[in-house]
Formats: sequence, C-alpha cells, structure tokens
Amino acid sequence: MEATELIRKLRKIEIRTRGLSRQVFAGEYHSAFKGRGIAFSEVREYIYGDDIRSIDWNVTARFNHPFIKVFEEERELTVILMIDVSGSGAFGTVSRFKRDIITEIAALLSFSAISNNDKIGVVFFSSKVERFIPPKKGRTHILRVIRELLDFTPENRDSSLDEPLKFITNAIKKRAIVFVVSDFLVPDFEKPLRIASGKHDVVAIRVYDKAEMELPDIGFVKVRDPESYTEKWVDTSSPSNRKQYSDWWISNSSRIREIFRKCGVDVAWISTGDDYVKPLINLFKRR
Repeated sequence: MEATELIRKLRKIEIRTRGLSRQVFAGEYHSAFKGRGIAFSEVREYIYGDDIRSIDWNVTARFNHPFIKVFEEERELTVILMIDVSGSGAFGTVSRFKRDIITEIAALLSFSAISNNDKIGVVFFSSKVERFIPPKKGRTHILRVIRELLDFTPENRDSSLDEPLKFITNAIKKRAIVFVVSDFLVPDFEKPLRIASGKHDVVAIRVYDKAEMELPDIGFVKVRDPESYTEKWVDTSSPSNRKQYSDWWISNSSRIREIFRKCGVDVAWISTGDDYVKPLINLFKRR
C-alpha cells in the first residue's frame, strides 16, 4: 500500500474509532474489565459514617484526630489483541472485507484501553505467530498497531489457533485481558483455549460475512480457498450441495459456541454487513 493511501486510511480509522471509544465505550470498557485489586491511595480526615476499620491508627495518633485510609481500584491492565491475519479475512460481500472490520475493532479496543491507562500488546497470527508487538501505552503506539494492521502481509495464509494460544499462555507472564479477533474458521482449538483462559481473561470476537452462511443459487462457479489457493468447480444450483454447505455452517458454528461455553469465554458475533458497536456494547454489559 502506498504511503499516502496508508496515511489516509490510518487517519480515517483513528477519527472514527477514537471518537467511539470516548463517547460510547469508555464507561462500558471500564466497568467490564476490572483491575487487579485495591491499592492504597491517600489518608483523609475521618467523616461520620466512615468505616472505622479503615482508620489509620498511626496517623490518628500523630495528629490526635481520626484519619482513615482511602483505597482505589488498581486500574492498570495489560490488554493483548490476538488478530487473525490469515487469508480468510479477505472476504466480504456487503461493503467491507472481514479484515477491515477486524482492523476497526482492534483500533476501537486499543483506544478504549489507553483511555483507561491500560497497556496494549498485539499478536498477529495465521497458523503461527506472525508478529508480536509488546504491550505499551500511548497514541503513538496505537497508531503503529493500526498501521501494521493496514499494511501487514503474513508469511502463511492458512489459520490455526493452536500455536498462537500456546504463545500467549507462555509469553505473557501476568494475567491479561486477551481479545481474540478472528472468523474462527480454524481446526479444533478447545484445548489451547481452555489452557489460555485458565491463565488470562480471554474474550472472543467472531467476525463473519452473512454470505458465508449459505451457497447462492448461481449455477456452476469456480471457487478458490483464500488460504490454500486450491480451486474447484461447484454446482451451486444443486439443492443437495446447498443443503450440505448450510448444514456444515450450522454445525461448525454450534461447535465454536460450545467450545466458548466449555472454556468460559465471552463472545461477540459480528457480521461485516452490520454495525459492530451494538454487539460490542452488549458484550461489555454481559460482563
């Protein structure tokens, strides 16, 4: 992508997602994702009705007047975005590809996180970890992440969650919020997800296109797998072929839902043809 086009897209995404993070998501994000605990903040004079268990007896004795300890939530978190950059993201039939939606969601989550003083790290994955950007704070860091998303070319086009989830489990030592943003058109991933969700707070965001749910009746067409590049002719006018594909989609989606349920992972389902704001807000509210 040329530099001028990259800058234009980067600026457009920043304006949209930064505004949303401030106006819509700030409160929901703060409520949904808690800090590690309670930290001491300051002491102040005792006011009638305060919990006497909070009295700081050393300060009280020094000033011969009751003072209490004030605590606040220790807010700072580490947020890791696991971003699917495999070939299947290059699909979309409405206005944008799945990877475009994934990029905007990643930007929105990033700006929401830094507005709450959290660190953001990113893992780009296909069937392996393509790139790891360590957690940092700040607008410059977020813009780097978005720029990488817009212009990143993976070495592999196929997809798997096995190695990427193992990487997160082993590489990120402290408990983190891990957003896995993908279409989840991957082989079985229950075991690595269960292990990862035992260490981290894992949240899944599945991005899909409604045209993936069933075959259109348009006769013989040549289709190409965007990950393996294999091609084949398919008779989409055949009712049995269309039913077979529809049954596979339903079965696979049920399998994915069941994996999330077993692993205790919250999930939002987002279609490329719909606004992603409402599903994300609903996700935050459920938490």
